[in-house]
Amino acid sequence: MEWTDEGIVLGVRRHGESSAIVELLTRGHGRHLGLVRGGAGSRMRPLLQPGNSVRAVWRARLDEHLGYYVIEATRMRAATLLGSSHAVYGITHLAALARLLPERDPHQDIYEMLLNTLDDFDDVGAAAVHLIRFEMAMLTELGFGLDLSTCAATGVYHDLIYVSPKSGGAVSRVAGEPWREKLLPLPPFLRENDSGAAGFSEQDLQDGFALTGRFLMRNVLEPRGQAHSDARAGFINAVVRLMAAMTP
Repeated sequence: MEWTDEGIVLGVRRHGESSAIVELLTRGHGRHLGLVRGGAGSRMRPLLQPGNSVRAVWRARLDEHLGYYVIEATRMRAATLLGSSHAVYGITHLAALARLLPERDPHQDIYEMLLNTLDDFDDVGAAAVHLIRFEMAMLTELGFGLDLSTCAATGVYHDLIYVSPKSGGAVSRVAGEPWREKLLPLPPFLRENDSGAAGFSEQDLQDGFALTGRFLMRNVLEPRGQAHSDARAGFINAVVRLMAAMTP
């Protein structure tokens, strides 16, 4: 068995004296592990950092075997990203999210989204928005997508500013007014049908993380006996701190 694909490094663990087991999210073969001979050595270690893009050749005698990777770098992001606290936490959390996907099951839209998210990590606010949208996409990919296109109560398409914590459906300003204290805020950058909703504040980011965090916990993590990664809280705290420092 042999295939060649592009991938993003999610994690590495040492195996034996000098080898490493490398976990990639690949475009066409999903989340996939393989053994890299010499992967723990000084030559390969910079290449195998989480967040880097690579070209990988995987070989094994049988499809169900762990197999071996031959890997070459195509985009070395890690050296730059690992110098920022929010990026360190963000990459760790993104990898934890990707591990919710079944192994060896292709998810090309998620792959593309992860690629775009990593390429925007130098901008703190944009990185936060991308990560919230990535969490939203993971909910959809795992079968728990939120319907933010129309009001769950009236069917209208505009002025959707709330989300029902029970159904995950959007709620309009008028329909939600009597229950606004019980509804979740829908930040502008997640509103599908409102023009001019691209801007965001620190509170919008907090609202976005509260929204995706609630549904990830209830629908995905708790049923698996898991919780949010510590890196998620670290990322949010780092973003809030950095944005506060940039505020005049």
